Amino acid sequence: MNLVLMAMILALLIPIYEAWRDDEVWQRMLAFASIATKTSVMALVISVLRDDWMIGIVAVIILSVGNAALMLLAHVIKRLNDVSNQ
Repeated sequence: MNLVLMAMILALLIPIYEAWRDDEVWQRMLAFASIATKTSVMALVISVLRDDWMIGIVAVIILSVGNAALMLLAHVIKRLNDVSNQ
C-alpha cells in the first residue's frame, strides 16, 4: 500500500522536473497536465484504500474536466505565440 503511493510520488517528480527545466510554454503545460493526471489517479487510489467515495468523485472530476481545460489553454497560448512570431 505505502509502496504503491511512494512509487506514484516518484513518478510525479518526473513531470515536475520537466516543467522546471523547459522554457517552452507548450511543453510546460503538457507537464502540468501530466501532474494533474497523476495526482488525480493518486487521489483515486487513496479513495479506494480509505473507502471514501467523496475523494473519488473529486478525483474523477479533476481527471475528466481539469485536463481538458488545461490542454485547451495550452493550445490557445501556443496559437497566440505562433501568430505573434509571424
